[in-house]
Amino acid sequence: MKLIFIYNADSGLLPLLKDFTHKIVSPKTYPCSLCALTYDTFSESKAWKSFRQKTNTEMVFLHKDEFEAVYVSVYKYPCILRESPNGINEVIPKQTLDELSNVEELIQLIKAEINN
Repeated sequence: MKLIFIYNADSGLLPLLKDFTHKIVSPKTYPCSLCALTYDTFSESKAWKSFRQKTNTEMVFLHKDEFEAVYVSVYKYPCILRESPNGINEVIPKQTLDELSNVEELIQLIKAEINN
């Protein structure tokens, strides 16, 4: 099993600078709740990084343009998918990510998915 995390942002330096500015100027309207949960202003959150490094589950992190270059997408971003021999399935949709208030809630959802 592999989890695929898709950020609601494009890759590259210009999109990164735009996202960084948006997060600082207007964090409540920032369109990527997954990024807001897993990253502080300048770097990956300590709690998220620790969880990610300790888990045995393969995790892949993609920007939406990187995902769409490989897969046909029917998903709203951000989202988390599970890739298995049976294909790819959405396990944590955008709406759920948008409702989370902190990274610990995200970690609990992912642990439940891993143990499922």
